[in-house]
Amino acid sequence: MADTEIFVLDNGPLIVKGEFSVTDGDKQPYPKQEQVALCRCGASSNKPFCDGAHAKAGFEATERAPGD
Repeated sequence: MADTEIFVLDNGPLIVKGEFSVTDGDKQPYPKQEQVALCRCGASSNKPFCDGAHAKAGFEATERAPGD
């Protein structure tokens, strides 16, 4: 299995790259993709995927991983 990475973009979505699946609340899969942007702001009209609405919504989030 290939590595899967998740990137948290400042003021934007989660970028998921690699081998993974996304399923809905009924456990139905979305079409497979090698990379997706997942909405964090709640304003997307294409949830769970990002459509760029975070910019217009003024979404701000700059979380950082805890240091060692």
